Amino acid sequence: MTYTGNVEVGGRPDVRELPGLRVTKVAVGPYDNNAYILRCTATGEQLLIDAANEASRLLELIGDGPLARIVTTHRHQDHWQALSEVARATGAPVVAHPRDAEPLPEPVAELVEDGAKVRVGRATLDVIHLRGHTPGSIALLYDAGGELADRPHLFTGDSLFPGGVGNTWGDPTRFRRLLADVEERVFDRLPDGTWFYPGHGKDSTLGRERPSIPQWRDRGW
Repeated sequence: MTYTGNVEVGGRPDVRELPGLRVTKVAVGPYDNNAYILRCTATGEQLLIDAANEASRLLELIGDGPLARIVTTHRHQDHWQALSEVARATGAPVVAHPRDAEPLPEPVAELVEDGAKVRVGRATLDVIHLRGHTPGSIALLYDAGGELADRPHLFTGDSLFPGGVGNTWGDPTRFRRLLADVEERVFDRLPDGTWFYPGHGKDSTLGRERPSIPQWRDRGW
């Protein structure tokens, strides 16, 4: 089956097979949050990106495979409503940036900064710190050890969506900070073939979004 990334709350998850990693995308909760379960194909170890809501649904998808970590992309409550229940049911440690760790309902066992590595089985994801939506928002980059260097995969939380950067609530300073980070740390660094998975809604690629950056800058959001 062809992966599209188009999921709905209450609907079926979408699954994508990458070299070394299986990605399961599911929509949960009243704010249509995306949660992502990454499974190392070599070891079966799993990682959850954003235990946003519907703990029972997430635990069902995780199944019996060990959950190594729960990464919370940022502090906003709609991204961690199921965090306590999933963490306690699985014993998985919580991962977050130090600037967004304090508001989370569970203690953060692994604090990660820009450039840190997060492992799931034999797969490694790179942490990219994107300031503006929140002080400690992070994205996770996977390139299968260079095998996907021309078409890597990026999990962006609420920092980048199809059509623009994340909400900065009309604050021009925060908007400029976020746009600068997204340009310098994402668009300037990664190729057009990069597929990205946001915290809500549909996926996109950097190549599809890149021509719109001047428009984003001009409109201020």
